[in-house]
Amino acid sequence: MTSTIAFDPGFGGIKLYGPRGGLNLSSAVSVADGKMIRRMVGLRSARPPMRIETDAGAFYVGDGAHDWGRPVENLDFDRLAGAPEMRVLFLGAMTHYGAEAEPITLIVGLPIEALTGEDASTTKREVRSFLRGTHSWIADGETHSVTVEDVLITSQPVGAMFDYLLTDSGAMTPDRRAAFKSEIGIVGIGMNTVDLLVVRNGAPVQRFTGGDTHGVRRLLELVSVRELYSRGELDALLRAGALDIAGMLPVWQSEVLGFLEKQWGKSFRRFSRVVIVGGGAILLRNPLLQRFKSKAFIPNDPIIATARGLYKYTLMRARRSRKHGEARTASQS
Repeated sequence: MTSTIAFDPGFGGIKLYGPRGGLNLSSAVSVADGKMIRRMVGLRSARPPMRIETDAGAFYVGDGAHDWGRPVENLDFDRLAGAPEMRVLFLGAMTHYGAEAEPITLIVGLPIEALTGEDASTTKREVRSFLRGTHSWIADGETHSVTVEDVLITSQPVGAMFDYLLTDSGAMTPDRRAAFKSEIGIVGIGMNTVDLLVVRNGAPVQRFTGGDTHGVRRLLELVSVRELYSRGELDALLRAGALDIAGMLPVWQSEVLGFLEKQWGKSFRRFSRVVIVGGGAILLRNPLLQRFKSKAFIPNDPIIATARGLYKYTLMRARRSRKHGEARTASQS
């Protein structure tokens, strides 16, 4: 039996969602160089992050990874196609999630910008090639293996839309079905990108859809201590509320809202709803609510919403498949 897991390969966090619920693993990766400080009198022992070993070498992944090895930080879209750091992040997430007993199908949400332009077909082909097949690795000394039988690819905002439209069982209520037939705007503000998608009656409205690298990374590039920390360390401080962003937040806010204004202008007033997800939905919650007012919808846990919505979509497809099968059986009896 094959189970389906949603995979959101975010630049700030790797998100999985499936039958066991959700997982958000920090996208921090470092090369394990073999150096390790042993126990010292007067100091407590620090617990290392997960260590992943593959044919490409040994790496630390997740929270604290940049404290233990040489940071690997790549914000290019090329990494989505199976760069070493993406591979070990995927394997680390699968280790934490524990999905190894049976073959799986992955439904993957990619940034809008990675799915547009002349390189879009190549990107999708390379992502499928990277993920499909049997993966074997060692995590903290234990051998693991998982087989990915199939890979479905869509955009991250599509996942956010289905998180809004569908119940946890993959059903669509009458009021959400009515919204789906009109126009829904989706704003995804992640670590690397701001993605915009507008869907009308199940199809994208091309002129309102786009993306750019105005994500949380731009905020981190503005802080005064940026040269003293890796991006992963700055992100960890931001998540812990220990990074002073008071002076820079309005600058980044203006940049994000300016991008929204450029892409949508006042046209959002015709949308039935504007769904807002990603870490930026937390950081910019008040100005986004002020801009979109009653149109705005920010889900509980907007960071996991994309992966959760992609998984809900697979449940909806399974429900429809069962209904069609039952209908065929009834017609044949």
